[in-house]
Amino acid sequence: MDLDPNSVKLVIAFLGPFLSAFGFLFILRIVMSWYPKLPVDKFPYVIAYAPTEPLLVQTRKIIPPLGGVDVTPVVWFGVISFLNEILVGPQGLLVLLSQQV
Repeated sequence: MDLDPNSVKLVIAFLGPFLSAFGFLFILRIVMSWYPKLPVDKFPYVIAYAPTEPLLVQTRKIIPPLGGVDVTPVVWFGVISFLNEILVGPQGLLVLLSQQV
């Protein structure tokens, strides 16, 4: 499959910040999980809660809380970090594709 390097650079320009932002949101969710009585429907907590909760709800069906601790934000942070490194990291697949002549 022959991809245009400029198209790949455009994908990197959008995907890199998107993955970084979601990684940061999951870090916030990890910290928020330490305080279970936070009003997650109120500002500023809703900024991290609203975009991540749909993913976490589905993941909790597969990975239940361990010892009363919700580990799903940690799982998603790991997945997002892995994807970020594999796709748009310094030696990521998309970066290497964008450098091909």
